[in-house]
Amino acid sequence: MDIRLGNGFDVHAFCEGDHLWLCGVKIPHSKGLLGHSDADVGMHALTDALYGALALGDIGTHFPPSDPQWKGAESHIFLSHAIEQVRAQGFRLANADVTLICERPKIGPHAGAMRARLAEILELDMTRVSVKATTSEQLGFTGREEGIAALATAALVAA
Repeated sequence: MDIRLGNGFDVHAFCEGDHLWLCGVKIPHSKGLLGHSDADVGMHALTDALYGALALGDIGTHFPPSDPQWKGAESHIFLSHAIEQVRAQGFRLANADVTLICERPKIGPHAGAMRARLAEILELDMTRVSVKATTSEQLGFTGREEGIAALATAALVAA
């Protein structure tokens, strides 16, 4: 059996704003996230995990931030492209796991909606998609509430 594992990591700094996007869900917050696209750190990490499992580089390879057409783009475009690549190469996604690292906003109240949105984009049963969070115990840039980090893992199996 051909099994591929990939991991992804992404960070975005906070900026002025009244909401942010995490795993495809709009979260009310006192700050936004700074990025070329919508700065959805969770989706970016998961997209990189899928590309990594296929040895296809990273999100910047496929959607360069230097290309103005991606300015303000919704991150589901990137994730949809990555899952299309998975299928095109003869694999299926077995499961996906995303960890958001931040002090705020609190992720728990939104985790179910995030899982549902990712499952919808990935065309995967929600029982195969995990979204969870941790703090960094007030250490580092996430602990100082300067931004959010995300780590994601994806397992692919031959279709």
